[in-house]
Amino acid sequence: MAMAAVKWSVLFLSVAVVAPVLRAADPVPDEYWQKRAEEAQKANLEAYNPNPLDVTNSLNLHVHDAVKGTNGTRRNLAKYTGPCLATNPIDRCWRCDPNWAKNRKKLADCVLGFGRKTRGGKFGRFYVVTDPTDNDMANPKPGTLRHAVTRNVPLWIIFARSMIIRLNQELIMTSNKTIDGRGANVRITGGAGITVQFIRNVIIHGIHIHDIVAGTGGLIIDAVDHIGFRTRSDGDGISIFGSSNVWIDHVSMSNCQDGLIDAIMGSTAITISNSHFTNHNEVMLFGASDSYSPDQIMQITVAFNHYGRGLVQRMPRCRWGFVHVVNNDYTHWLMYAIGGSQHPTIISQGNRFIAPPNVAAKEVTKRDYATPDVWKNWLWKSEGDVMMNGAFFTESGFQGQNLHLSKQDFITAKPGTYVRRLTRFAGTINCKIGKPC
Repeated sequence: MAMAAVKWSVLFLSVAVVAPVLRAADPVPDEYWQKRAEEAQKANLEAYNPNPLDVTNSLNLHVHDAVKGTNGTRRNLAKYTGPCLATNPIDRCWRCDPNWAKNRKKLADCVLGFGRKTRGGKFGRFYVVTDPTDNDMANPKPGTLRHAVTRNVPLWIIFARSMIIRLNQELIMTSNKTIDGRGANVRITGGAGITVQFIRNVIIHGIHIHDIVAGTGGLIIDAVDHIGFRTRSDGDGISIFGSSNVWIDHVSMSNCQDGLIDAIMGSTAITISNSHFTNHNEVMLFGASDSYSPDQIMQITVAFNHYGRGLVQRMPRCRWGFVHVVNNDYTHWLMYAIGGSQHPTIISQGNRFIAPPNVAAKEVTKRDYATPDVWKNWLWKSEGDVMMNGAFFTESGFQGQNLHLSKQDFITAKPGTYVRRLTRFAGTINCKIGKPC
């Protein structure tokens, strides 16, 4: 998504909120959105960790514990029908409990990485979505997903049955929500996507999001006590905008009009894990613009995901910020896997990169809008990655650049030879109530 698609410029590193600039999918600014932006600014700065390697090291230790004593690395691409296997530390926290449906909120204690403090709707009541329709943008019907996500209280949102939800306009969430699709086949498709804007504490888990298109905009509810006018949305699957403490886990995503997941405008404290991405061009964008320096507080963990068939580029593309890419399986890309501009720090650990046949696309990395004498100072590191079919990662910078820990404090992740095991169950899982998931 280019700068022309950015919604509302807010200067997160200063005390004041800058004058709003209308872009695609932007709310028409009023006192409500001004207050929401100011609250988000404060929350984002609180969520920012000045010592990001503390977080990456913690995740690496969990990975080591999860695979200790195992040497299985083969991922069977056929549908798995055997006993429950939880192959990475996030899944081991909850998956093989046969009473998972009675203990759904246990999930909120399982997140690792930069989004590790995310609790979603853990401290709220359950809300059961019973109606897949999305017909009233200003006064949604009780029992619909739009009604659930716009309540002003924490909620753990589950689904009464499998359903296909076509969102007529972007689904604008409020803080302290969990969307939990376990036990049902929930698909958001054929309409607009999910917007996480100027809020905090959101979990999105266990749903399919695909074939998303731009919404036309108009009057849309964005909280119980506010209905605002929105311009046209971008067509992202999930748009994270000026928000913090967000965890996206076990989602399956493909074919959205814009990005699958975008995190922009000072968003931080985000973990994207255990997900499966297919059939898309520009997969993930982290950072709104090369000129938007408040994105320097952006901290994102990308772990245990499978980047599969039909992907082209941006897995992710990063501007500014600190991105930890750990134990993901990159089996397909057409142009490049990981890219960026404006000196982001990218730590790639224990991933598997399988290059495409095209000899011009063997390089995992791509740097934009900078000459080698400039990007040579950007910290891009590859540790324990497995390179296959001629793949190669161009490193830059030096260990410890602008960081507070020395080389001996930086714990290496599990090698990329373990990736197929760690990502074996990426994407949505067919969970059955009363059985291990």
